[in-house]
Amino acid sequence: MRRKLAAAAMELFATQGYEATTVDEIAARAGVARRTFFRHFRSKEEAIFPDHDDTLVRAAAVLDAAPPHEHPLDTVCRGIKEVMRMYAAAPTVSVERYRLTREVPALREREIASVARYERLFTRYLLGHFDEGAHHDGDDDPLLAEVAASAVVTAHNHVLRRWLRAGGQGDVETQLDHAFAIVRETFGSGIGARPSRPAAAPRRRCRRRTRTRWW
Repeated sequence: MRRKLAAAAMELFATQGYEATTVDEIAARAGVARRTFFRHFRSKEEAIFPDHDDTLVRAAAVLDAAPPHEHPLDTVCRGIKEVMRMYAAAPTVSVERYRLTREVPALREREIASVARYERLFTRYLLGHFDEGAHHDGDDDPLLAEVAASAVVTAHNHVLRRWLRAGGQGDVETQLDHAFAIVRETFGSGIGARPSRPAAAPRRRCRRRTRTRWW
């Protein structure tokens, strides 16, 4: 039912515009009552992203089932591939959603909120495999884990955005693997392993967090 409602919302947003579309119209297009819509979604913005909850669960399952010998960054990269698979499973819908998200601020904000959930999941996982105190004289601030998680998401975003702009065409798996190789080369020595040289003196760091979206 969630996907049926989402498909109805996408059709109406595309034909008559996001602002002009009401929840009642979405429910009618899907052939259900208004109360049925609200059993599945809290708002019409939420209806355009029906799969993020399930995808987050699948990504978490990848992390939970990681073999002990696997590098933590490799595990996170495998986890975020669940997001790309969600988009690649329905290229036409994904491309249209990309167009709508770029045009409608409310949808863009909803997507940003979804991205933040993935970043938090990956940051928590990396924190469990990294002791930043070894690098900063006992300062256990989670900066590097947060930056590494953000880098994985940014690499994914770059490839996803390029794929969407190409109309959902191209070998997205190969492009992702190339992007993730750059992330591993940059951050791989800091997570899952202690440095071989003495820790550098503590430095002042800016903690301001920026918001990321898939595109």
